[in-house]
Amino acid sequence: MLKRRINLLGAALLAAGLAAVGAVTAAAPASAAALTEVTNFGANPSNLRMYLYVPDRVAPQPALVVAIHYCTGSGPAMYSGTQFASLADRYGYIVVYPSVTRSSQCFDVSSPQALRRDGGSDPVGIMSMVNYVRQRYAVDPSRIFATGISSGAMMTNVMLGLYPDVFSAGAAFAGVPFGCFATTNGAEWNSECANGQIVKTAQQWGDLVRNAYPGHTGRRPRMQLWHGTNDETLRYPNFGEEIKQWTNLNGLSQTPTYTDSPQSGYTRTRYGSSGGTAPVEAISMQGVSHNLPVDAAQAIRFFGLDTGTPPSSPPPTTAPPTTPPPSGGCRVGYDVNAWNTGLTTSVTITNTGTVAVNGWSLVFTLPGGQTITNGWNATYAPSSGTVTARNVAYNATIPPNASVNIGFQANHTGNTGKPTSFTLNGAACAVA
Repeated sequence: MLKRRINLLGAALLAAGLAAVGAVTAAAPASAAALTEVTNFGANPSNLRMYLYVPDRVAPQPALVVAIHYCTGSGPAMYSGTQFASLADRYGYIVVYPSVTRSSQCFDVSSPQALRRDGGSDPVGIMSMVNYVRQRYAVDPSRIFATGISSGAMMTNVMLGLYPDVFSAGAAFAGVPFGCFATTNGAEWNSECANGQIVKTAQQWGDLVRNAYPGHTGRRPRMQLWHGTNDETLRYPNFGEEIKQWTNLNGLSQTPTYTDSPQSGYTRTRYGSSGGTAPVEAISMQGVSHNLPVDAAQAIRFFGLDTGTPPSSPPPTTAPPTTPPPSGGCRVGYDVNAWNTGLTTSVTITNTGTVAVNGWSLVFTLPGGQTITNGWNATYAPSSGTVTARNVAYNATIPPNASVNIGFQANHTGNTGKPTSFTLNGAACAVA
């Protein structure tokens, strides 16, 4: 049963990882930086492997992101299958990719050792990796983050729970609360938790974390949570239990401060603040399975790493006032990277006029058979046909001779072509 469950978990994420490879290929700039394995990095009771990505241009005091893979995955698979490295090239942070060597290739989020601070197993090895990087680079201690998918999302919950004095925030894609997968018989799999049958009060969930490190009295990390309503592997009720846990740890009400829909079918709730770096942010993805799209750009945005100043206001829920570009004052570059029945795009909007554009909407018509499933740096509606991409809060202004980059992932039925024309705030744009 364990092997079958683990195979389901890995198979569900494998497709997502392969799809995201295309996104990385399309977006990554030319770079000499490469993924490097590090050995002898410190205490490592469960024989993890460490992979490190340092971009060519590192920020003066770089942030550190720990990107944790899914069951049957690996550090290199997480590197090649997500955009965290390509975004590091842009923003100058460092990425660590822990890699499991046990046969299941799942992280230990169930043993008593793993659920106690410095108790042993995988969390101790991951902390050794963090300390290794901190000893060799001028890492900003206030900007250390964890993110992960499935088993890696569970470990993200664990690392933030055990080491709240180290991690500032996390982003968990399709995970479960800290302690939900706990077992006492040596099993890695907890069917009751996976099926969404473990329900606790917010206080009980919070106490599980507090009891794992009872000496801590300081702040708790911020947390971003993602879950599909049709998750067949780690059932959707786990999403609500995670929200209970992290709102309780941060001393917040379970009533959202802010609610919006960043794209069709997504419901985003924020707790404790309406801003883009709220203490808790939760994104429910209607109709999405365990094979969910991993929006690395939104995780990096939540961490505050996509700009010199972390975003402090939510994306608008209605179209902002717009300044039309001067006639002929815009240019659009549109790159497609396609595979099987999927594709990703990288779209660059350039203001070639002499006046700043304040608030923008880009309109284009997708070729027949293409349907947007996930997007970044803009909101998209509808998902097919004539689409309008609107700015989000942090990229609403395009100064003269400046550009913004947006993109999306889509399904296709064989036609992987590009739109033939684009209008920005109603004005036709040149096509690069």
